[in-house]
Amino acid sequence: MRAAWTLSLLFVLAGLRPAVAEDSPAPEPPTMGSVLAATTAADWQAVDADDLLVMTVNGKQVLIELADDFAPRHADNIRKLATQHYFDGLKIMRVQENYVVQWGDPAEEETARRPLGEAAAKLPAEFDRAWGTLPFAAIPDRDAYADQTGFTHGFPVGRDAQAERGWLLHCYAMVGAGRGNEADSSNGSELYVVSGHSPRHLDRNITLVGRVIEGMEALTVLPRGTGPLGFYELPEQYVPITSVRLASTLPEAERPRRERLRTESPAFARLIEARRHRMEPWFIHPVGRIEVCNVPIPVRTPQ
Repeated sequence: MRAAWTLSLLFVLAGLRPAVAEDSPAPEPPTMGSVLAATTAADWQAVDADDLLVMTVNGKQVLIELADDFAPRHADNIRKLATQHYFDGLKIMRVQENYVVQWGDPAEEETARRPLGEAAAKLPAEFDRAWGTLPFAAIPDRDAYADQTGFTHGFPVGRDAQAERGWLLHCYAMVGAGRGNEADSSNGSELYVVSGHSPRHLDRNITLVGRVIEGMEALTVLPRGTGPLGFYELPEQYVPITSVRLASTLPEAERPRRERLRTESPAFARLIEARRHRMEPWFIHPVGRIEVCNVPIPVRTPQ
């Protein structure tokens, strides 16, 4: 034992390292790919069929996960609308460059609009909520719009720890309920999805109801509206919605099944760090920080 200690001391005094250290390969830096490759089944969460909207546009499928934790009344109303086939045949009527894609009933007169059936015509705003016991995977870096940002049950969120309030964020692919000037003028019958740079100034001013987890390309390729705010100017420019269905109402064989990485899992925490510190060979100057909307939430089809 004394001989081994003496040999180590001689290496230090000579400015040398033992040969075994020279032969040890440096560990590979974590990347998003390596993090996902190391996940297990326990790291993934099945998206509940009662929370999954299946929207068909131009023969393509768009999957939307509803956010019950933050907008339970709007989510429930949207379920009622989808079950009644309310959205079938309605229109995408606004495609604003680097901003949003919006759909609903284009009729301007209230009396000409499609009846809502059993769905509510007016709902209280669900801009934020009491935090309670929700899990929170925090982003350690500063944010311009919230004291804290992170993720809860697969959604990007902001949090005010002192006031104990939390809210969803206007990141890419987030879906919101259009409203008028009154805070309680939304009901989920008119929806939009963020299709460009995150308009975070809208946070806590509109009820966000969910997130597109698959199929954004079906919406982002649509022709841009030429009217104010990207609205289509002529009815023939509208893009028809073939159907919107709640996945749980579809036959088993037609029901899409998806899993998302659990944002409360250690694997997701490692993914956040891999995205903050981009150590792939291509990066010359890894940033060492990240903005919440730049963290991807992986979704996969279960095997």
